[in-house]
Amino acid sequence: MTRREAMTGAAAMSTVMAQAQAQGGVRRYARFRAGGRTAYGVVTGGTITEFDGGLFGARRPNGKTHKLDAVELLYPVEPTKVLALARNYRSHLNSGAAPAPEPKRPEFFYKPLSCLQHPGQPIVLPSGATDVHYECEMVVVIGKRAHNVTQSEAASHVFGVTAGNDVSERQWQGGPDKDIQWWRAKGSDTFGPMGPFVVTGLDYAKLAIQTRLNGKVMQKDSTGMLIFDVPSMIAFASKYVALEPGDVIFTGTPGRTTAMKKGDVVEVELEGVGILKSPVKQG
Repeated sequence: MTRREAMTGAAAMSTVMAQAQAQGGVRRYARFRAGGRTAYGVVTGGTITEFDGGLFGARRPNGKTHKLDAVELLYPVEPTKVLALARNYRSHLNSGAAPAPEPKRPEFFYKPLSCLQHPGQPIVLPSGATDVHYECEMVVVIGKRAHNVTQSEAASHVFGVTAGNDVSERQWQGGPDKDIQWWRAKGSDTFGPMGPFVVTGLDYAKLAIQTRLNGKVMQKDSTGMLIFDVPSMIAFASKYVALEPGDVIFTGTPGRTTAMKKGDVVEVELEGVGILKSPVKQG
């Protein structure tokens, strides 16, 4: 990525954010289950106003409202694919015994759809796992198909952002007997909590993000410290993989992470989005 490309992407992102804010400001959307039905709605205070037409469609209010605390919140979008970035914060690269080199390009990997978990539902430690870590992340939600887009075009393909936890078993990922692929280290069932809402109109280039483990702050940074910003990662990925509406990108984690154990409660808080809370259970 050249300096000129980075400046172009950042300028485009600022323009898109300004347009979104001018067209209605920040909005929170939820996917939820109520009365045996799954639906989408706009969240205002403690109320969800349900709509028809889908999150990426017409979004026509249907007259139904729900109390937020009376519904079951689900992870807020249903992607066709989940991409994630490794090594995208300098604070994470420098958190080990020896600093790791910065990547030359966005380093993507896949997480399977089956890893996704709803807000408030548990992270389940698999049998044989000994070193399972939290990773707070901003998650980008794609709003329209992106195929071979430029950095200046990429920002217009973002619908909004949500919070995610890229749960990782470090021994399976990089221990002495590590797997060839990260299929279970990053992709075991429940290793992708996401939510509670997807939010539009935020300036996602400068959001505070943190992890709390049993109430203690363990990670704290800003999305302004990403090595590869959102337009850069979308432009690079879309050269090789078409991104569809609802697809998500976990954008990387900052700082140092530590292991979780049965009985812990981990909270990921992303400014403007809310708190993604997950109890930890043994499988």
